[in-house]
Amino acid sequence: MSTVLDVKPYPGGAALNWLPVAVGLLLLYVPTFYHLGTTLWQSEDHAHGPIILAVVLFLIWRQREAFLAASAPAAPKSGLGLLAFGLLLYVVGRSQDINLFEVGALLPILAGTLLAMRGWRTLRTLWFPILFAVFLIPFPDVFVDSVTGPLKQNVSAIAEQILYVAGYPVARNGVVLTVGQYQMLVADACSGLNSMFSLSALGLLYLYLVGRKSWIHNAIIVTAILPIAFAANVVRVIALVLVTYHFGDEAGQGFLHGAAGLLLVMAALIIVLLLDAVLLRLTRQKGMA
Repeated sequence: MSTVLDVKPYPGGAALNWLPVAVGLLLLYVPTFYHLGTTLWQSEDHAHGPIILAVVLFLIWRQREAFLAASAPAAPKSGLGLLAFGLLLYVVGRSQDINLFEVGALLPILAGTLLAMRGWRTLRTLWFPILFAVFLIPFPDVFVDSVTGPLKQNVSAIAEQILYVAGYPVARNGVVLTVGQYQMLVADACSGLNSMFSLSALGLLYLYLVGRKSWIHNAIIVTAILPIAFAANVVRVIALVLVTYHFGDEAGQGFLHGAAGLLLVMAALIIVLLLDAVLLRLTRQKGMA
């Protein structure tokens, strides 16, 4: 899926053309990311922020020849229009303290700048690093509340049914599971939203880096990411319930509670990689990859 332009080494003056752009981006977003680093990114729900930012910067640097030496014609009208929209979005978000607008403005600002200076060909080359920056945008509270509620209900219901079939004395009241003498609340962190978000970012990054050619292959992997993440979170809840039931509340709420989320995201990623390997073998046999 990734594309690298075949270009000649760029002259030193080409890099200097981007110096004002780099200074402008730093002036805009160093305060933004510093604020996020001292607030939202300190929480478990948004701890992925610095990692996503580092990945975006790495991907852009990885294809720096595309914008430092590209000879494709610029598209100043389209680029400046998109850049103006991004700057307006940034000003509104910054002045009104709306992270969705302030951070989200980075996408049209980057895309507009590339269009204005290097044109559509370069933008197509760098589409993924720009699009991947969407994972930097914090979820609005309204969206989080509307998604986590149904997710918690479904996770609780499925976990209850599996534990009941396994013979455990389990009952459910909304998102509260009762097993033996213990009552456990399936909180927002256990809804699976964070694991879905993390696995989506990892899965898309993996597909981009390996560059599978079959769109069917890629579509199957992308479609499977969210169900795999949801299933992994159900396993996490069941595991924590079993740990609490057999070893007590202190064990269930201790180190294992935090480690279980990370371990299951990694396990889900391994499942995605295995699915990719199976699909790759099948598509190669059919001459599709």
